[in-house]
Amino acid sequence: MTNKSKIERAEQNESFDTTLSNSFSGVRKFSEELTRPLETEDFVIQSMPDVSPTKWHLAHTSWFFETFVLNEVNPDYRSPHPQFNFLFNSYYVQVGERHCRPKRGLISRPTVAEVFRYRRYVDQKILEFLEIANEEQLREIAPVIEIGLHHEQQHQELMLTDIKHVFSENPLRPAYMGNETKRSDQLIPDISWVEYPEGVYAIGHDGRGFSFDNETPMHKEYVNPFKFASRLVTNREYFEFLEDGGYKSPEIWLSDGWSAVEANEWKAPLYWEKRNGSWQYYTLSGIRKIALDEPVCHVSYYEADAYARWAGARLPTESEWEIAASNLSIEGNFVESDNYHPVVISVGTNNRDPQQMFGDVWEWTRSPYGPYPGYTTLPGALGEYNGKFMCNQIVLRGGSCATSRSHIRKTYRNFFPPNARWQFMGIRLAKDAK
Repeated sequence: MTNKSKIERAEQNESFDTTLSNSFSGVRKFSEELTRPLETEDFVIQSMPDVSPTKWHLAHTSWFFETFVLNEVNPDYRSPHPQFNFLFNSYYVQVGERHCRPKRGLISRPTVAEVFRYRRYVDQKILEFLEIANEEQLREIAPVIEIGLHHEQQHQELMLTDIKHVFSENPLRPAYMGNETKRSDQLIPDISWVEYPEGVYAIGHDGRGFSFDNETPMHKEYVNPFKFASRLVTNREYFEFLEDGGYKSPEIWLSDGWSAVEANEWKAPLYWEKRNGSWQYYTLSGIRKIALDEPVCHVSYYEADAYARWAGARLPTESEWEIAASNLSIEGNFVESDNYHPVVISVGTNNRDPQQMFGDVWEWTRSPYGPYPGYTTLPGALGEYNGKFMCNQIVLRGGSCATSRSHIRKTYRNFFPPNARWQFMGIRLAKDAK
């Protein structure tokens, strides 16, 4: 290799190192930025088994880098506390024993301050490694760090949705943020239907750039002709469903859905409540009157499916959603917008293409979460990240107002059980085309 080639290779290596370091530092700092409105007492509460305390999210994301990066690149690495692997492992059976998930809110120690010191320690060790690693080491470990960064972005979203549930359980209904979401009193366009022809479509990630393993491999699917709603379902439209006895009509519900309505006494979306004869909802900026033209959110798959039946439509399949999104720019109301809540569709938006496809709310599909043809899990413990959940879950697409713009893709497959409601989940309608 010539001296010129060596210099160019060294510069490329240094540039790659710097980009990875900057990405790592940026994501890690944003997690802590999201905690600035919180008081110490807020960090430790677990309001239901699906919710994790903010302190646990901060520690778990550090544990991820410690377990899958630092332990791999440095045989002499030592964790600040030997029990952190037990306390902050989530579901990686191959890594070792784990603390019981519903009891995460009982962990008063380590303290919040100790968790932040733990993050400093892990950050320092990662950045030190990136400074001294050679090109081969960087190329080998970079994909794991990238997974770790996207994993942390997932937990950033969970930090917001979880603290919203925590605050909603407090009779004082504290606000996470002081400002309210931007409102619009202008009329929004009626739903129109965008038609797509039948055909064989390529579905899934094409391998260029980052993706999670469950987005691959790209494969061909035959899709019948379908119609896709031009925008999301609004609070106003969902309120009509509610007023028409939607929660009292078992004939429009799936059997499991109706059982959930009865068992949980659902009468409206999560966070909706009637006060002094008028409907209000809890938001991250506190209790406020429901904005009727915002996208409805915090509904389960069961509620989304029942609404679709009531409206004479259905939910889209995830393939239909991906086809409709394929030629669109990824733009929308993401966490960077600082709304932390869905917003009204822009007035004057044309209906030639579907709108609100990204951000605002995760859109329920009718597709069960399962493997694509030819799917294989990653080797080792990281193979437990997505594959083992491919049962009894439903796919959602598009991201939400709590999702980072840099985290979402057109092929991104989120998944939750059909009764989940505490995420920012909403409704997009579809129909069969004749």
